[in-house]
Amino acid sequence: MRLAADLWVKAYLRRLQIEHIPAYIAAKGDPTSGAVIVKLATLDGKAVAKQRSYDLMTGERSWMILAEGPEAEVDAVLARQKDRDRDLWIVEVESREGRDLLDHVGLT
Repeated sequence: MRLAADLWVKAYLRRLQIEHIPAYIAAKGDPTSGAVIVKLATLDGKAVAKQRSYDLMTGERSWMILAEGPEAEVDAVLARQKDRDRDLWIVEVESREGRDLLDHVGLT
C-alpha cells in the first residue's frame, strides 16, 4: 500500500524542517496519486532533480537523478515534466551542503 502523495510531501517537509533545511512546494499535484520530484538547489547556480524509481527486479524504490547541472537547465526539465503531468508534485530544497535527506529511512 502506498502513502498518498500529499501526506508524503507533508512528512518530508517536516523532516527537512526538523533538520533546519529550507524547502517549499514549487508545484502541487494530485493529493493521492501524483508523482513527486525533489529539486535540490545548492545555492551556487547548480541543482539536481530526483524522481522516485521502482526496481522491477528487487521490488525496491530508490531516488534516481532526472536532471543535474545549471539550475536554469534543471528548471527547464521540470517545466517540461510539469507540462506533461499535471498531477506532478515538485518540492524544492535549498541546501549549500547538498542535503536532501532522501537517503534516510522512510524517505526512499
